[in-house]
Amino acid sequence: MTNDLPEFSLALREKLLEAIATTVQARFFDPKCNGRDWRSLVQQARDGILQTTNPADFESCVQNLLEQLAVQPVGFFHRSRAKVPVYHVLRATLCPYNGTWVFQDVQEDGPALAAQIKPGDTLLAVNDTPTTPPEPVRFPAGAQASILIRRRNGNEERIVPQALPPDEARRNSVRTSLLENGVGYLKITRFPGLVGVDMARDIDAAVQTLSECRSLVVDLRGNPGGGSANLRLMSYLTPDKKPVGYSLTRPRAERGYRREELAQFRRIPTSKLALIGLALRFKFADKSIVVVTEGLKPPRFQGRVVLLANEHTVSGAEIVVGFAKDHVLSRIVGTRTAGRLYGWSSFPIQQDYRLTIPVSNYITWEGKCFEGTGIEPDVEVAFSPEAAREGRDLQLEEGAKIAASL
Repeated sequence: MTNDLPEFSLALREKLLEAIATTVQARFFDPKCNGRDWRSLVQQARDGILQTTNPADFESCVQNLLEQLAVQPVGFFHRSRAKVPVYHVLRATLCPYNGTWVFQDVQEDGPALAAQIKPGDTLLAVNDTPTTPPEPVRFPAGAQASILIRRRNGNEERIVPQALPPDEARRNSVRTSLLENGVGYLKITRFPGLVGVDMARDIDAAVQTLSECRSLVVDLRGNPGGGSANLRLMSYLTPDKKPVGYSLTRPRAERGYRREELAQFRRIPTSKLALIGLALRFKFADKSIVVVTEGLKPPRFQGRVVLLANEHTVSGAEIVVGFAKDHVLSRIVGTRTAGRLYGWSSFPIQQDYRLTIPVSNYITWEGKCFEGTGIEPDVEVAFSPEAAREGRDLQLEEGAKIAASL
């Protein structure tokens, strides 16, 4: 007699594990599996994984196996049990503080700000489940959730976050203001869109607004990256057409390559119609692509820029920070970035399961890889929940001070 659930038989578990093992072996970005013997790892974990008769336990065991690759992101889950990070739901980041999760970056394009959540507020629960560090906060995918927060003044409030319409969210993802002493402030919360035509226009408009500023603070704290619009921001940091770096896929790594021979992405199209030509150019090409800045007319503040970054600055936003630091194009203020630049994909596995693994690496033109280490700031200033509760932003204060002195 078997304890297997009828829909989760041993035969199904064997098929799932074989599909997982094969997909990782074929699609993982590194042919050497990050120095791990993937086949041996699967073999060693096989019996324990197959003995799990509960789907949730099976997913947990597979997740443990994937984490032995020592990279992020990796994940295995059934669609009905998928969960997403707090940022994707609230457009906000969290900081552990005195046994609680405190709001840190509250972005202008998201439900958290719309609900008047402020840095220094405390997240107490999601769907009545208490949230405490170090357990990461996750939300059920595709389902409405409620959160319980404690405001700075001590009042507790239950909120059902509401996402902004996509166009409004994109417009709110770029914000400008004028600080003291002729310093401009440019906040970019993310880089939406694969190519980023609309976002590039928004950045152009923001730069035009700040064109008379003598120096500039660019705020990339909490920015998770996204598409190619980060190229437009990098192009405003230098007048030259500089190679930034390149993505590297597994097929190209296996065949061997010279970086000078890789396809180049040199300019964001001015219209969506031009995307057709771009799509045809790269449709059948390997996705190992060099990014080169566009050689734009220098704004007045060029050469007098401060970048704000923190541990929640990820992916495409980290590329900007690394490029600026490599070429000494700005001062970096804040904390070390996340060190998460791998390109990843989610693959369908049988029975509505999905597997997430990295499928490409990112290497700077100088040959650096920031994965797992991040980028160290020139001036380190940590986030202070105490200061946030007083309405102060110590990182921005220091960045503005440095920008005024440039």
